[in-house]
Amino acid sequence: MRLLAGCLAVLFLLGSLSCEGTNTIKVGLIVPLTGDVKTFGESVRDGALMAFEEVNASGGIRGRQVQVLTRDDANDPAQAEALGRQLAQDEEVVAILGSVSTACSRRLAVVCQTNGVPMVSPTSTHPLVTVNEKGEPRDYVFRACFTDSFQGAAAARFARDYLAADRAAVVYDGSNDYSKGLAGSFGSAFVDLDGRVVASEPYTTEEGDIARAVKKLSGSSFDVLFIPDYYGTVAEVARQVRDAGIDATLLGGDGWDSPKMTRLAGEAIQGGYFTGHYAPDDPRAEVLEWVQKHQSKYGREPDGLATLGYDAARLLLEALSRAAKPGPKAVRDELAGLSSFPGVTGDFTFDERGNPIKNVVVLRYTADGPTYVSTETP
Repeated sequence: MRLLAGCLAVLFLLGSLSCEGTNTIKVGLIVPLTGDVKTFGESVRDGALMAFEEVNASGGIRGRQVQVLTRDDANDPAQAEALGRQLAQDEEVVAILGSVSTACSRRLAVVCQTNGVPMVSPTSTHPLVTVNEKGEPRDYVFRACFTDSFQGAAAARFARDYLAADRAAVVYDGSNDYSKGLAGSFGSAFVDLDGRVVASEPYTTEEGDIARAVKKLSGSSFDVLFIPDYYGTVAEVARQVRDAGIDATLLGGDGWDSPKMTRLAGEAIQGGYFTGHYAPDDPRAEVLEWVQKHQSKYGREPDGLATLGYDAARLLLEALSRAAKPGPKAVRDELAGLSSFPGVTGDFTFDERGNPIKNVVVLRYTADGPTYVSTETP
């Protein structure tokens, strides 16, 4: 009888483990750790891992540790899609954080929606991440950042109200979804505010094409030049703009936010403004605490990408802690229901499209890096 009872106990335990999984909760993290925007991926990874480590150190989620499966998509959309499929089809993975760029996150979003696995992109701002091409919401896809339509409008308001700009020009990468989308949002909003867009020049990253676009801009007169691109390309554009004698105020989006910008662009970027998700010198208590923690762990001030990585992970962890059982659908439902969740980049309430309603911060580049200028509200 004792042997039979023992066998039954073992079978019961094995059955419980198979239902609940192992003693860990698996979460995927897909970011570019190699390639042209590797500093973005590194920042997001570092911020996200801090949040997971904090929860694990405090006992985990109902006693279960969160295991993070980190993958490098190298900013390659096909690789992001393949990695997403591998993780989404792992029955123990309850959610995926990622990716960083719009191109990668759009492909990843299709995979997550198809497989019913919740996804939180920390940094992809293009509208066609959380909705499909028909404008229909992807109910398993969320983001921690604002959208390009919102930050483009915020940049246009800042240009008109703060910089008193009447005439604007736009130069953008015509092959980059992020750059094209943000260029269009800014231009439309600037015109709606009774400003005038006097030039809009696309370029490619092929040798000599940025110079061609800048040369065409030289024939126009404008107060503000909007450059919506990632930091490496922005640095090149800014240098060529200044070399061409264009003295307009430079303005851009959150793709400018990198610790490498001042080194790559030098004096050309100084005095330029960009819309971002947070400023390290913002006086809010949440920001001060976060900056101190990040500096203590990594020895450097966190940028906006690290901060969004931290907030995205905390959003997911909050949903996990609220879910009665940490399965994909339960996590998705809890994410959708979050309201006024306090993050470093602002309080989070998701709309029906998985986008947070939150503020935009404007920063200005100096010789020492970006500094806080103002906060633009929705």
